[in-house]
Amino acid sequence: MTDLQVSLLAAGGVFIAGVYTYNKWQEYKAKKTVERAFATDHDDVLMRAGESRQEPSFDLGLNPIPGAAPGAGTGFDGEPSGAAATDDFAPIAAAPVGPDGLTPAAELANTLVDPLIDCLIPLALEIAVRGDKILPALQTLRHVGNKPVHFIGLHVNGDWEPITHGGVYTKLQAGVQMASRTTALNELEYSELVTRLRALADDIGAEPEIPDMIEVMGESRTLHRFVAAHDAQLGVNLMSNGAAWSMTTLIGALEKQGFDVRPDGRFAMPDGEGGILFTLSTNVTLGADTTSRLTLLLDVPCVAPARDGFGAMVTCAKQLVERLDCTIVDDFDQPLTDAALGEINGQVLEFYQEMEAADIPAGSTRAMRLFS
Repeated sequence: MTDLQVSLLAAGGVFIAGVYTYNKWQEYKAKKTVERAFATDHDDVLMRAGESRQEPSFDLGLNPIPGAAPGAGTGFDGEPSGAAATDDFAPIAAAPVGPDGLTPAAELANTLVDPLIDCLIPLALEIAVRGDKILPALQTLRHVGNKPVHFIGLHVNGDWEPITHGGVYTKLQAGVQMASRTTALNELEYSELVTRLRALADDIGAEPEIPDMIEVMGESRTLHRFVAAHDAQLGVNLMSNGAAWSMTTLIGALEKQGFDVRPDGRFAMPDGEGGILFTLSTNVTLGADTTSRLTLLLDVPCVAPARDGFGAMVTCAKQLVERLDCTIVDDFDQPLTDAALGEINGQVLEFYQEMEAADIPAGSTRAMRLFS
């Protein structure tokens, strides 16, 4: 037998194996479709979103959308679905809306799956589903690498909302954050997401619309460049004018100033609403008896301009100067004058304007997610 004949025989074998594999795959897909259609624990087929269903879109469509009215027939639990049937589709009271026209649930959904900082992946459902039936599967996919993954659903009342046990949904949407303070979403993380999401979608009877990896990677790197360029932390130091401070005396003075003591030895100045304005470090280990230097630190992108974090930090530093007999200095121990502090404040205001122009205002939920 010649080499050519051997090659032809080998090629033919590969072709036959490929055809066989393809046919088995088609058989598997058909089997899964039949299983979903006739599984006894599935929601009622009359709950299909066919009448009101829209094709998956990257547009979250958070404005209220009229929900499809339930048809006559059998409900989720096999009971008649007429006017006196189960409460699954009883009239839903209109939720209060905010100044932007969104309900609280819709506003929360818009922060969890955010088209500006998340890669959005629509999930088309074969039939409408209850939240309690899909939540266990969704809980298995919460992170890829250090990037959070969130899911929202289009409720039958027409609002996008976080998936809840009492909700009934006709569409889903997944979102993976494309950048964090440390890294951008990379190819390995995205591949892991796609693999796990396809398996999850198969479990709940959904079909994901996967965005092109090249486009997602480009957007992720662009977003991370912005985050890296605006990852600003401003510090002012307090240097003792005499002997080092006793830690016991110092802690008492800082608590009187309004600082909360943290287990790691850092102190946080609360903003009055559960957040942090700025922090303070003693620059020594937890077991130290004395220190002669304190550092106040403002995480600029995480504090809203209205809170004037830098101004509050400088005011606190000046009050500590009187309380502790110290001097405000920079990182090189050079005194910071009022003129120098005013110049820094002007730079902070410019920084805030840049973040606002990028639609990522400092202190906003979007900024807190990116700079956490």
